Amino acid sequence: MSVQIWTYIFVALSFSLYIGIAIWSRAGSTKEFYVAGGGVPPLANGMATAADWMSAASFISMAGLISFLGRDGTFYLMGWTGGYVLLALLLAPYLRKFGKFTVPDFIGDRYYSQTARLIAVFCAISVSFVYVCGQMQGAGIVFSRFLEVDFTTGVLIGMAIVFFYAVLGGMKGITYTQVAQYCVLIFAFMVPAIFISIMMTGQPIPQIGFGSELTEAYGGGYLLDRLDGLSEQLGFATYTEGQRSTQDVFFITAALMFGTAGLPHVIIRFFTVPNVRDARKSAGYALVFIAILYTTAPAVAAFARTNLINTVSNAEYEMVPEWFSKWENTGLITFDDKNNDGIIQYVGDPATNELNVNRDIMVLANPEIAELPNWVVALVVAGALAAALSTAAGLLLVISTSVAHDMMKRTFMPNISEKQELAYARISIFVAVLISGYYGINAPAYVAQVVAFAFGLAAASFFPAIVLGIFQKRMNKEGAIAGMIVGFTFTAAYIIYFKIINPAADTADNWLFGISPEGIGSLGTVANLLVALAVAKFTPQPPAEVQEIVENIRLPGETIPR
Repeated sequence: MSVQIWTYIFVALSFSLYIGIAIWSRAGSTKEFYVAGGGVPPLANGMATAADWMSAASFISMAGLISFLGRDGTFYLMGWTGGYVLLALLLAPYLRKFGKFTVPDFIGDRYYSQTARLIAVFCAISVSFVYVCGQMQGAGIVFSRFLEVDFTTGVLIGMAIVFFYAVLGGMKGITYTQVAQYCVLIFAFMVPAIFISIMMTGQPIPQIGFGSELTEAYGGGYLLDRLDGLSEQLGFATYTEGQRSTQDVFFITAALMFGTAGLPHVIIRFFTVPNVRDARKSAGYALVFIAILYTTAPAVAAFARTNLINTVSNAEYEMVPEWFSKWENTGLITFDDKNNDGIIQYVGDPATNELNVNRDIMVLANPEIAELPNWVVALVVAGALAAALSTAAGLLLVISTSVAHDMMKRTFMPNISEKQELAYARISIFVAVLISGYYGINAPAYVAQVVAFAFGLAAASFFPAIVLGIFQKRMNKEGAIAGMIVGFTFTAAYIIYFKIINPAADTADNWLFGISPEGIGSLGTVANLLVALAVAKFTPQPPAEVQEIVENIRLPGETIPR
């Protein structure tokens, strides 16, 4: 059977499963809609957290970026993985003990201020919108190629599907859907990685194949040495040597770490388990499940890059494989025959290079480039969609809870009924899907880069407020509010200027202290922290009862009674 038929089969089966789970686990109360009733087992929550965490950026774009950036691309691995460890050990158990549904709920109560709550709502919605745009962009890329529709139609299909099960099931439906999606995405990522590793190195474990010698069919020698040689021969940067400045790599890694620890859609997952002990367990399970994909991604990147160079470099355009023509139809691969010789000149010099490859297609195209069976290619499609839509659903729920619970119920309309609150939550999801779909179609960068901007905003707004709220009794509402405003505004303005207002200036020569827009969130975090501490020093201390809560939140025990 063709790739397209296999794709229809796998996508139809997997999506039927997701929608069936959403119907089975339909939320009937606000607690089920927001935190799945607080009764999800740790193992299931760990799988759901991993699916929520491993978005289209992790599945589709991360390995693609590493395949082109080489060593420089690994800051995504270090930042995201390190950030999750930071969240699991430093913040999650204490937030779970505090006993609130959302990050704005925590900030509003900890800083005894409706203003702080509303600022947190604005930041949560902004971060989630930027993040979910990347997921819609990823869904569009997948559908445009494998269902052979245009990119816009692909995004619209993804919007419709995620809207259905997010609105119907809420967090309860999303949680159990994400358990299924994790199984699909990790199977889909590992199967082709194992096949290609065996083909290229004879090793069935991709992580070992990454450091092994190639088979004679691939020219022998160690994989990375071979890739370095190919890169230098064609005029590209050496794969194993970094091209970015040390300070930019440091700041990007830090921004991704701090942003991870402040992501609202990941933090909320720790409220879906029965108690603090189970929150710690689910964090440990999630880390193991995440590590399976993250330790495999560098190998997939190296395999894909090697196969791409071997396949297209100096190849006759009239003789290119079918996969090349299919991707060319999407506009994500373009060939410009500058010297009219019919030969693809794929080189590092932009003046003579004739091939442009969108980095987001590398994981999706990898099985086709390696000539794996059609069913494996289709399986990767199902996995990519599972990654994109699972995270999109979690982000949409953050937006809905921020609007319905934190803004309407807790601030402007405290007397609305539970039924009305659920209605507001579902309406806000609908609006959020429309807006995120538009920006998914008109995204300013690759999926992983768009997602990195969301992490920077989360780092600059939430991370200091949460850390100081847990560990600093003296931190008051004035300091927290000032810090969030300064950190978020600075980071957002920097990103908007270089990515939207003046993208031509987005070069290292024009960056502040040599820090790229992907890494500026770490500087925003520092600004937030310094402003918050300075303002708190010269303003009144928090009330005694709030300081007592901060003392009790770090003591052994369950949710603080208030």
